[in-house]
Formats: sequence, structure tokens, C-alpha cells
Amino acid sequence: MTEALLSRAMNGTLDPPLLPLPARVAALLSELGSPPRLAAHLRAVHDVAHQLVDRVEQHSPAVVFDREAVLFGAATHDVGKTVHLDELSGPGSAHEEAGQALLIGHGISPELARFAATHSSWVDARVGLDDLLVSLADKIWKKRVPDLEDLVVARLARATGRATWEEFLALDGILARIGDAADERLAFQASFPIHV
Repeated sequence: MTEALLSRAMNGTLDPPLLPLPARVAALLSELGSPPRLAAHLRAVHDVAHQLVDRVEQHSPAVVFDREAVLFGAATHDVGKTVHLDELSGPGSAHEEAGQALLIGHGISPELARFAATHSSWVDARVGLDDLLVSLADKIWKKRVPDLEDLVVARLARATGRATWEEFLALDGILARIGDAADERLAFQASFPIHV
């Protein structure tokens, strides 16, 4: 039963339609015995990340970022919650460092594992655009976070040479569309149990 729920959360046919998690991530979550709700959350964030990176590539093709790293980071950013289950339903940040260590322990490069530790640290000066896009994908489908959005807009404006307001308007459109589907994504996530 647990494996069936986990499989459905990672790649089942859904309403709203969400992209399935990458096979590599699905295998890792199965191996870790991930709670289905965590897999559902990671799938929703991964789907949103796809929309964000598509928008950046289409609107700002000169912006340099690692598409595959962002998608992997979005699909694994909360993997530490397999160890810190209480953080699936309540606050906490212990999952961040635990997730990074867990990923590295399973053969994931530190470059990719870092997203587990950086997805809530967007004000850190060492955080790059890839990290900000993962953070934005994690947040935007639930609520708008103006400080985070401003950082992404500033990075995009610097990279494109366009005015900040132009980048904001372009990004705001996709963020509004993603936000419009928040209730459906939240319902999808909540339809899966933490404990089975």
C-alpha cells in the first residue's frame, strides 16, 4: 500500500496534471522509504521549477543557469524530511543539512546536493541564480515572497541588462499563473499521508 501511494505521488496521473519526478529521484525516494506526502510536495515543486526555467529560457535566453541542476534541486530540496518527519507538518530546518548529507551519502555530487541546504537561505551572498530558482519554485506555488522575487528579478536584470521593472513584469506573469493553481497543488499534496 505504501509503495503504491508513493508511486502515485511521484508519477501517477493526476488532476491537476503535474510532471512526474525524474526516475533517479523516484528511485532514491523509494529507497529512502519517503512518506508519500513528501514525494507529492517534491513533485509539485519540480513541476513549478519546470515552468520557471522554461520562462527564463524563453524570455531571457542570455541568462546563464544550469537547467538540470535547478530541476534536480527542486525535486530533492526537502529530502532531509525523510529523516525529520516532524518537519513535514511543522516548522523546522534540521532537514536542510540532513538532506544535503543524505544526498551526498547516496552518491549525489555536492554541487547538486547543496540545494537541500540552500533552498531556505536565499539571503546568503553565496547563493546563485540556480539556488534562487529552486527557492522560488518551492515557495511561489503556495504564496508570494516579495524579498525572494526581488532577488530573482535583480539577478535576471543584471544578466540581461534590461530594467528591473521589465524583468519584474515578465516574471510576475508566470508567478501569477503558478499562484492561481495553488489550491489544486496544495490539495494534491494534502491528499497523501505523512505516515502510512
